[in-house]
Amino acid sequence: MGFRLTPQDTSFFSLFATSAGLLVDATRELTRFLEVEPSGRSAIAQRLRDLEHAADDSTHEVLKKVNSSFITPFDREDIHALAASLDDCMDLIEETADLIVLYHIGDLPTGLTQQFEILARMAEVTAEAMPRLRSLKDLSSYWIEINRLENQADELHRAMVAELFNNATDAVYVIKLKGIIDGFEDAADAFEKVAHVVEGIAVKES
Repeated sequence: MGFRLTPQDTSFFSLFATSAGLLVDATRELTRFLEVEPSGRSAIAQRLRDLEHAADDSTHEVLKKVNSSFITPFDREDIHALAASLDDCMDLIEETADLIVLYHIGDLPTGLTQQFEILARMAEVTAEAMPRLRSLKDLSSYWIEINRLENQADELHRAMVAELFNNATDAVYVIKLKGIIDGFEDAADAFEKVAHVVEGIAVKES
């Protein structure tokens, strides 16, 4: 890492940890969609909206700090990219979960259970990695695991879409459910984007 003339503002790391922790909370709420009747899903969607608002606040705080800090832990562009990619994960989870309510989906396909499990694991691994940004050590296992999980998510997505097209007969239902399946796959892609940003920072600052 390059020589720094003045102390860094370490509060960035706490904010990134907060954002990642909110993603863990969000993926736990996702699993509750599988545990309640359709009538109970609106309350879960509201909790996800609350988490999304909290994540927005954390992101805005990061951006405010970037603009007001003379010295940052790493390049400002990388801080912006990491904050934005964490926020994208939350946005996609919240927006896609809301579609389950808005589209009045009844029984959820079994593949969603696996999608939620993958997203939950991605959130946990991401949250575990954020404190290691301080030292930028022992991070390679993080992006390797995220890449493995994203490949798993890709395979599951293809299988779910194929099953939907092969077996569903209601065209409107197909359109609705594919939007949901695609949205959660986009969330998995967003977690991989976070890992790519972290890997780029680690390479640049090493």
